[in-house]
Amino acid sequence: MSITTYTKQRTKKFIDSKHMLTGITTASFLESTIVPIPLEAILVPLMQARRERLWVIALLATIGCLLGALLGYVIGYYLFDLIGEWIINTLSSPQQFEMIEQKMQAQGFWFVISLGIVPLPFQIAMLAAGATKFSLAIFLMASAIARSIRYFGLAVIVYYAGNKAEAIITKHKTQTIIGLTIIILMLWGLSFLL
Repeated sequence: MSITTYTKQRTKKFIDSKHMLTGITTASFLESTIVPIPLEAILVPLMQARRERLWVIALLATIGCLLGALLGYVIGYYLFDLIGEWIINTLSSPQQFEMIEQKMQAQGFWFVISLGIVPLPFQIAMLAAGATKFSLAIFLMASAIARSIRYFGLAVIVYYAGNKAEAIITKHKTQTIIGLTIIILMLWGLSFLL
């Protein structure tokens, strides 16, 4: 059984649980810190089944992710010399981290936004932000914008598409990521002109 199938089965049990809202915050926290599995596998079916709580689910997913981002930043800031190498080797490679670290120093805010939207391990961005002593306030603001776009974007799709949302998201995921990346790059370019 694949991890996605297992996750969907567990989500069906989770939907009617009295701990659903706390659980989604916890799942989002874990997804942003130690479990590099896209939260969409849980969020979309949950949002479809509990449309009356759609916006609260998106908000709590965003809050959980921000708490995870804060923890990742703190680990990068204070503990990078101790455990950074292990985390880098677990989630990516030293070369990839070095490239991300350089981009973080050069492009910071926009780089965090782009990594927060696309389905890449956000843990690397958190560590790099902390390790490079990037502004915590700007990091959290960029993370909040990126994850709000991601989770509230899912909520908008579920709101309008209902039970067809999961199929629409699966079918158009690549095009959406490309489109969002182009929009972010355009906004990034505009920020240099202003």
